[in-house]
Amino acid sequence: MTDVTTHSTNANVSLLDTPPRRRRDWLRAPRAALALPAWAWLIAFFVAPVGMVLWFSFGYKPGIFGTHANDRLSFDRYAEALSPTFFQTFQNTLWVGVTGTLICLAISLPFAYWLALKSNPSRRGLYVALVMVPFWTNLLVRTIGWQIILAPEGWLSKLLQGIGLSNGPLSLLNTREAVIIGVVYNYLPMMILPLFVAFDRVAGPLREASADLGANRVTTFLRVTLPLAWPGILVGILLVFIPLMGDYVTPTVLGGAQGMMIGQLVASQFQTAQNWALGSAMAISLIMMIFLSIVAIWAITRLVALPFQRHWKLELGEAAK
Repeated sequence: MTDVTTHSTNANVSLLDTPPRRRRDWLRAPRAALALPAWAWLIAFFVAPVGMVLWFSFGYKPGIFGTHANDRLSFDRYAEALSPTFFQTFQNTLWVGVTGTLICLAISLPFAYWLALKSNPSRRGLYVALVMVPFWTNLLVRTIGWQIILAPEGWLSKLLQGIGLSNGPLSLLNTREAVIIGVVYNYLPMMILPLFVAFDRVAGPLREASADLGANRVTTFLRVTLPLAWPGILVGILLVFIPLMGDYVTPTVLGGAQGMMIGQLVASQFQTAQNWALGSAMAISLIMMIFLSIVAIWAITRLVALPFQRHWKLELGEAAK
């Protein structure tokens, strides 16, 4: 009996003597394995394609019938890509991207707030499903539908002329304004859903406590609801701005020459000119410019919010005293 007790005690002591770091590593290993499918998907469908495009951008077009060659590597295609035409098209793309994102945000913010906090909870699922209805149809079909609506001989043009709001046929098609209408319609659900989730996660007791302390609805929204929902708002802005900057379908169908965007310029190099090296250089340049635009927007947002953050910290500090 003494030997068994001694053996059991020694076993327990050996388990207790195991370093905590080694035990944590043993427990953490299966959790890390759960991320392997996500890493595999990311490598296969993002890192590998972008790496291939980056590799093509250092090559050249070998001849009339060739698409690319990489036996001589250089940065010459980037010098060709960063031409005045590219910068002019990028300015138009940036204008459409920023304007379309701001319009989506202005429409989605009050609607998502109402949907998450003010709508009937029993019907909330139905409202969310209605927001998703446009995604049940192909993007190209939806955009062609707007081409029919905005056409000079379309029903909207006839309606405006009939009620006296237009003196002639509607001239929105093949303009930058038509592209704005198309991208707002196509990307609006991608802004509404993150904002809805962000407002839905705002704790009710915090808003009730703000009201109990004498704050009105506007103050509660600006001081409690909006700061807590701010990460979701940033996610919605990124989900709309990044794909909008590379949109190809909407400007092709609705924009014409006036609404040309970078996506069309890149696609023309791959499909029409068959110059994969120059098209890849344009694509990499677009990725870098989008990244720099996001950094600039983030810096401006931080600078604008800095005085308010200092004001809130000061109030909290005085309250603690």
